[in-house]
Amino acid sequence: MPLEMNRDVFITCAVTGSGGTQDRSPHVPRSPKQIADSAIAAAKAGAAVVHCHVRDPETGAPSRRLDLYREVTDRIRDAEVDVVLNLTAGMGGDIVFGGVESPFPVNEAGTDMIGASERVTHVAECLPEICTLDCGTMNFAEADYVMTNTPGMLTAMGRMMTALGVKPEIEAFDTGHLWYAKQLVKDGVLDSPALVQLCMGVPWGAPDDLNTFMAMVNNVPDDWTFSAFSLGRHQMAYVAAAVLAGGNVRVGLEDNLWLDKGVLAENWQLVERAGNIIENMGARVIGPAEVREKLGLTKRAPAAK
Repeated sequence: MPLEMNRDVFITCAVTGSGGTQDRSPHVPRSPKQIADSAIAAAKAGAAVVHCHVRDPETGAPSRRLDLYREVTDRIRDAEVDVVLNLTAGMGGDIVFGGVESPFPVNEAGTDMIGASERVTHVAECLPEICTLDCGTMNFAEADYVMTNTPGMLTAMGRMMTALGVKPEIEAFDTGHLWYAKQLVKDGVLDSPALVQLCMGVPWGAPDDLNTFMAMVNNVPDDWTFSAFSLGRHQMAYVAAAVLAGGNVRVGLEDNLWLDKGVLAENWQLVERAGNIIENMGARVIGPAEVREKLGLTKRAPAAK
């Protein structure tokens, strides 16, 4: 398949994530104010979309607390800069087994399994324009940890998101996740054209070599919109690769902590660098209004005071 470069590109900034990065860089935001401020700075630097998790303000550990999501959402919506809000719905599907000889009982300290309705409670409360839908189960880096998203769970969550008028961003960590995403559209669970994030280089999903990347791209229906990212030192290389392949880009501290060798990044710096790469390739960075028009999103007003 010949490459067809995208000439109108939007940047998503993944602001903080849920990985154990909070003690590896002082720039990883923890509190709702820090997360919102970092998202706002990224928007000012050119990000049309900000993708947000929340963390315990004291420890930096990943959290699902509704009050934290509400505060982050309100702070971003009250800001003087416009940006499309994308909240994760990936939390609540974690199983850490007890070990290879005694998988049960599971490790309660690391396991966080909840039902479909609870996994989207903050989405229903905050009504972001986009929320993520991790479209499959995967062995996720650690020895006994599984990211769990069954077909039944995904169908239930997808129907709820669609009913709320929030556009799911399908997180595809491997080719089978795209296969199932197309089934969800075929079954009427998700609307078409869909929105996809190609997640490259996450152990143990799709490796971030270009052959695998193009296999992923070639499995995205022509009328869908996709973005892509890779982890760590390949983050900026995938800005160029995604644009060349016809997609949009994601950068941010969720996926990469470094600006240069030995230099820790801030989110706005990663967005600024991505924008420079895009423009130097002869493409244009588009803003939130164009993204809403392109994806059919509904902008939500700030909360009443």
